Amino acid sequence: MSEQDLIIVGQGVEPFSPLFAAGMAANQAASEGKLAEYQGRKSPETLRRQAADVALFETYLQAAQVAVSGMASDLAIWRGVTHGLVDGFIRWQLKAGYSIGSINVRLSTIKMYCTLAAQSGYIEGNTLALIKSVKGYRPGEARNVDADRARAKIATRQPYAKKAAPVEIAPAVAELLKEQPDSPRGRRDRLIICLLLDHGLRVSEIADLDRRSIDLAAGLLKFYRRKVGITQTHQLTADTWQAARAYLVDRDPANNLDASAPLFPGTGRAAAGRYSARSINDRVRTLAAPLGIKNLSPHDGRHHWATRATRAGTDTKSLQDAGGWSSPAMPLRYAASAHIANAGVKL
Repeated sequence: MSEQDLIIVGQGVEPFSPLFAAGMAANQAASEGKLAEYQGRKSPETLRRQAADVALFETYLQAAQVAVSGMASDLAIWRGVTHGLVDGFIRWQLKAGYSIGSINVRLSTIKMYCTLAAQSGYIEGNTLALIKSVKGYRPGEARNVDADRARAKIATRQPYAKKAAPVEIAPAVAELLKEQPDSPRGRRDRLIICLLLDHGLRVSEIADLDRRSIDLAAGLLKFYRRKVGITQTHQLTADTWQAARAYLVDRDPANNLDASAPLFPGTGRAAAGRYSARSINDRVRTLAAPLGIKNLSPHDGRHHWATRATRAGTDTKSLQDAGGWSSPAMPLRYAASAHIANAGVKL
């Protein structure tokens, strides 16, 4: 009789009883569906990011002569992962020059998949506890690590790496970004810029917009935030309303376009005929370059919107609701601090 059987007998349950068999079968079913259940709760953007994190972990293992692949879709492959491997992944990224922020995010992903593997019986509990003890870097620690890497002449920026900090957009620059040529492409660009700067939309939310998303008569913008799974309605700002009216003269001159048609159509090769998030990213970067701004991204527009709203006196709850954030901590992270630290202090 096994140790587990003895424990069950001690609890008053006969070994190999129908209840024991049912419990074991339920455990097996729960283990097999653990990954699918977890991934079913996550947005496509989160799953793509996590798949990239796991793929980089595989690259690290392959560099250590461990041939693995498919870890994002099969928890059984995680059997054998230890805290030493996870800690080594951090040090490998540091030497490769990845940003501390990206390293912390990837560590969180690896820990999550190790937890799922443990729940499915592929990693022992004590091993998981050691893996969870591997820590990322706090802000002060991150600065020290980056200083050490700078002294060692290790570059801390990778191609396509996430920026360490958003590009701050001055009010005058924001107005210049909105001043696009009076042409079909210029009118499209102006509306996209207004949606970024005046409404804080994510780039994926702009790519998802349909013709029905904009109601000029009511002055409303209705859109779906797929990252958090909610549909929101914004009152159009004056700039956005004017940009939308000018753009729709080109896009829907007879006002009979199908309601589900993409608001921003892409090329013939674009997925679902939409102007893709990647294309919008490239276009925003191109529009900012003549103004002397390098590597401006649509997400910088979201930071600008949150910062502008905060400095104008918007309370955190209202900003959280408008920005589609699930936590009040998020809008505070997005809003840049005032240049004069004590500007809001009243004596």
